[in-house]
Amino acid sequence: MFVKICGITNEDDALLAVALGADAIGFVLAPSVRQIAAQKIYDITRRIPPEILTVGVFRDELPRRVVELTQSAGLKAAQLHGHESPEDVALVARHIRTVIKAVPAGSADAANAHMFGTRMVLIDAPAPGSGKVFDWKLVGEMPGGLDIILAGGLTPENVATGIEQVLPWGVDVSSGVESAPGVKDPIKMKRFIDAARAAEPKKSPHSDLPYDWMDE
Repeated sequence: MFVKICGITNEDDALLAVALGADAIGFVLAPSVRQIAAQKIYDITRRIPPEILTVGVFRDELPRRVVELTQSAGLKAAQLHGHESPEDVALVARHIRTVIKAVPAGSADAANAHMFGTRMVLIDAPAPGSGKVFDWKLVGEMPGGLDIILAGGLTPENVATGIEQVLPWGVDVSSGVESAPGVKDPIKMKRFIDAARAAEPKKSPHSDLPYDWMDE
């Protein structure tokens, strides 16, 4: 089970997430209470083990700018969390090895997620970033053959249920493991990661291979 801790704003939280077993950590470069500057991200990413996927989160940013910021911040992946077109995703993917496309549950983008040209697709609540749980049955409307990352209102208390019902390839959490906006709670992070690992099915229907971002 791929576990991503998003909304990281400081080095201590980043290193702790890694120590607790996260596969990926995300940094928000879009306008947000969790927004963090590229230079500060670089100061953090250069201390992160190479096997950890470091992700920059963008929303409706120009593809050229996404590439520039991702590279200057020392990040390995870009997550496009807005109304980006398949063409926008393709432009970013020419320069960034791993691209995650986020789609709102129940939307046309979710129903046509295979058109974005990336295998990694994150499904969030209809109001992305709201921290609210959506109807998980909507995941069933998405095309097959994708690595689905479940997001939207996940917490240590409900992540196991989400995994059991959706059978995603991975999970993503931000506000659900915070003590305050942009500040991670160590106990919540540990409980979330432990719960996700314990709930992992023996075989996910969304991917036959273990995750290795370097193979993307």
